[in-house]
Amino acid sequence: MSEPVADPFNSPEELQQMYQELRALHEAKGGLDYRERRSCLKGLLKAIRARKEALAAAVSNDFGNRSSDETYAAEIYLVMASIKHALTHLQEWMAPQAREVGWPWMPASAQLMYQPLGVVGVIGPWNYPIGTTLGPVVSAIAAGNRVLVKPSEETPHTARLIREILEEEIGKDVFRVAMGGADLGATFASLPLDHILFTGSTAVGKKIMAAASARLTPVTLELGGKSPTLIHPSYSVPTACSRIVFGKLLNAGQTCIAPDYALVQKDKVEQFVKAFKDEVIKQYPTIQSNPDYTSIVSERHFRRIRQLIDGAKDAGAEVISIAPSTEAGLDECRKIPPTLVLGATREMAIMQEEIFGPVLPVIPYTNLDEAIAYINQDAKPLAFYYFDNRKSRVQNVLERTISGGACINETLMHYAQESLPFGGVGASGMGAYHGYAGFRTFSHARPVFQQSRLHALNLLNPPHGGIGRLIVKFLVR
Repeated sequence: MSEPVADPFNSPEELQQMYQELRALHEAKGGLDYRERRSCLKGLLKAIRARKEALAAAVSNDFGNRSSDETYAAEIYLVMASIKHALTHLQEWMAPQAREVGWPWMPASAQLMYQPLGVVGVIGPWNYPIGTTLGPVVSAIAAGNRVLVKPSEETPHTARLIREILEEEIGKDVFRVAMGGADLGATFASLPLDHILFTGSTAVGKKIMAAASARLTPVTLELGGKSPTLIHPSYSVPTACSRIVFGKLLNAGQTCIAPDYALVQKDKVEQFVKAFKDEVIKQYPTIQSNPDYTSIVSERHFRRIRQLIDGAKDAGAEVISIAPSTEAGLDECRKIPPTLVLGATREMAIMQEEIFGPVLPVIPYTNLDEAIAYINQDAKPLAFYYFDNRKSRVQNVLERTISGGACINETLMHYAQESLPFGGVGASGMGAYHGYAGFRTFSHARPVFQQSRLHALNLLNPPHGGIGRLIVKFLVR
């Protein structure tokens, strides 16, 4: 289990001071120019590469156990890829974009000029404490801002390393990192920042938005919800299970876009259960001593997931735990074995809350219309996964559902594409980042109209009459 970290939390007064220092720097120097942005991004890339082993060890320490390979692939690599993508495209993103001018105003010109917002805030979560904290930071720096960062208090070892990387190796000219819990988060959201990006639960997201609203601070909220998986009866169940098991059990299900429940054609449920079990045993032959199987991050979150399972069982659902019968002591290492839940109903807590653990309810359906109706009764999810090889049917299902993002015949991988924006819709969030979308989120697209030296607009000046009146009548003919 993780060891206590000696670093004290910052006080609200210290947080305020961090903000004031960044604000003073922005007012004195303005936003970061092209060379400064590239320097920061290159410095971050170098620091992450140099500290990758330490970062992976810190995450594992915070969780109790997490595979370094998992951290490398799902966090460190993705942040490095994000930095490289930004470095490749930064000049193109920053260039003013010409816009069309209506013919009555020619030969004037129009363009969009992208400017840094100023001082922005990033509040990171605990489940992917590197990727979902530093990922938004990459976007904020690409847009030329100074950044106030609050990593999650649930992962203190990782938070401390992030602070060292940003403040000491990149520099306090650009970053301040605040350490603290929910109380500090509330203070953070009430600061007069120019933008806040928060990743976390819907409940906390509402509080962040409420606190930010007092100052009309714009927010990007990356939340969650019950992301459904739908398997068409014609699709190979073993193939679907291979990809669902990967997506569900990565980080032991502590993933905001993990498949939350699976919709399986009624006659295929038994086959699905068998294929899911076979795939779990193939990917995770043991649980307790398996370094590839992640622990639940804290005792509080462990108890919450156990309560969801027990509540479903007490309400009449069938619970299938997939773990070797010889293994004991899973509770001591905060490991919950892969678990299927059959017969879950909407009234159960397990179908009302985002599970955020290695537990998958299986919901039977009789036809595709019924399955789509089931999905659409819930709030709009952060992700949707559909397994089907017929293109026309895939298009139809996508058109009849809505989610923050979607994968066809795969899970999670839309998140890894820098060319695609990542964000939610409705209760699963608002706004997006990654790649150009992240640059846009943290920039002000300033419209600029430039009059030409020779123009005829003065013909429309009062007093109205003559040629001006003829022009107006022609325009509205």
